[in-house]
Amino acid sequence: MSLLQKICLVYVAVLLAAASLNYIPGLTDAEGLAFGIFALDIFDDALHVASALWALFAALWSKQSARFFLIVFGALYLGDGVFGFFTGYGYLDLGIFTNASAGLSFTFLRLAANVPHLLLGGVALWAGLKLDRA
Repeated sequence: MSLLQKICLVYVAVLLAAASLNYIPGLTDAEGLAFGIFALDIFDDALHVASALWALFAALWSKQSARFFLIVFGALYLGDGVFGFFTGYGYLDLGIFTNASAGLSFTFLRLAANVPHLLLGGVALWAGLKLDRA
């Protein structure tokens, strides 16, 4: 198994963990906010599970599939995080289509909601483009 395939398996675990946040007692507050910071709905959960399944398929299929996943997933999630800073909503869960823009903000809540997508996307894109090229 190549390094890229192993990285995809890490993404499977991280994405499934993200999808499970709403279902672990004590991680959401009375308003349904995970860690008291952001709300995850069924669209977010479905997106995380679908992404995890895609990562699993890519990891098990081939090194080329893993690279494709990391590049495409990375670009999509990185872009979603950037949109989150500029509008308050991402496009992957259709938030920019269902909510009015909240404008550019670098508040703690906006950082907490978007930095995970920036990190997941940025690392995936970098790994897909730069690692295990031999």
